[in-house]
Amino acid sequence: MSSWSPASWREKPAVQMPNYPDSTAVADVEAQLSGYPPLVFAGEARALTKQLAMAAEGKAFVLQGGDCAESFAEFHADNIRDTFKVLLQMTVVLMYAAGTPVVKVGRLAGQFAKPRSSDMEKQGDVELPSYRGDIVNQIEFDIAARVPDPQRMVRAYNQAASTLNLLCAFALGGFADLHKVHRWTQDFVTDSPAGQRYSELADRIDDALRFMEACGVDANTSPHVREASFFTSHEALLLPYEQSLTRQDSLTGDWYDCSAHMLWIGDRTRQPDGAHVEFLRGVGNPLGLKCGPSLDPDELIRLIDILNPDNIPGRLTLISRMGADSVGQGLPPLVRKVKQEGRSVVWSCDPMHGNTHTSGTGYKTRAVDRILAEVQGFFAVHQAEGTHVGGVHFEMTGQDVTECLGGAQEITEERLGDRYHTHCDPRLNANQSLELAFLIAESLRHRRNGVLREAAE
Repeated sequence: MSSWSPASWREKPAVQMPNYPDSTAVADVEAQLSGYPPLVFAGEARALTKQLAMAAEGKAFVLQGGDCAESFAEFHADNIRDTFKVLLQMTVVLMYAAGTPVVKVGRLAGQFAKPRSSDMEKQGDVELPSYRGDIVNQIEFDIAARVPDPQRMVRAYNQAASTLNLLCAFALGGFADLHKVHRWTQDFVTDSPAGQRYSELADRIDDALRFMEACGVDANTSPHVREASFFTSHEALLLPYEQSLTRQDSLTGDWYDCSAHMLWIGDRTRQPDGAHVEFLRGVGNPLGLKCGPSLDPDELIRLIDILNPDNIPGRLTLISRMGADSVGQGLPPLVRKVKQEGRSVVWSCDPMHGNTHTSGTGYKTRAVDRILAEVQGFFAVHQAEGTHVGGVHFEMTGQDVTECLGGAQEITEERLGDRYHTHCDPRLNANQSLELAFLIAESLRHRRNGVLREAAE
């Protein structure tokens, strides 16, 4: 393969990139960001790779979740805290069922850019450039608002830095202590079926903690009881921003994209000869690759060989996003091919993007039962193929929004407008996220019991 540098992507075709009117202003912002401190560190990214390697072997499970697109307007400590709470709740539900560690990866502190199906958006007789996320332009349908502004990259960096600072405090400062498992439940979830079920699980965890303390295992002897490892991720879409935050590790000499611990390539930007694949093949971070129904098995192997030529466990996570109707047909050829070729990957399920539709009331939405159906289909495929289910990937929030249909709250099309706050795609709310965690836990428990039976035989 040709030599790589942080700027070599500029020689490749680049899709889903904004058309900045002032290239000099873009270069000035890139130079400014290049002098800023890294948001994450190479050693942290390597630690995530090791944890993902366990998931590739079926010895851990990956929970990746967070906002569809972070916004400047909704940036608030309470929103970050509430999403972190739900991720912790989902973690203990999945960990208790699977009996294995859960690798927690947030779609936070960098998920500002969004791919678009069209470069232009039309409302009535007016056509303007599409909204591409707050890091690029503004959501308001106004000609001035839609002009890409490179200074928004600086604002995104500052917001990401603040978010990371708060997440670190939550993860290591006692907020994630398992003794506080009851305190993670938000008021509007408490009386729901999922909240009540979680409360019962929390009681069992309390009993287990008391037993461990009686055996001499507590927060003083085992920091994992009071601390949580937490990593960040986002789609590496806006390449000038990603290049500006790429640093050479002083210990290894390798390059890392220090905007997040994990970066992924979307289904729209996975061209083997494209700029996004070129950029990410050269950084040492663990990577994700979205795999939609149009992906050919041979092309997938080609992409794997570009992104992970040394077949390093944990380096590459394949994030299936087929849709509930397509997962049973579209996923098996990919899984089978990867297994036949002996490639080490983490298989994760994104049941969100393939199940999006527009409601009769005009809102973009997703149905909880369709999301669950894709997850169940994903599990069934891996069981049939004899491969490991590695994780799940959700767009969710800790807020009490009404963006996805169904669930125990029975959100209907008529109720979508009650609290529809997303800047882009619909997200699961806290109740729906917790419901799905319990349903996925049943599949994990079934898988664990099957493994135990096989070992006993």
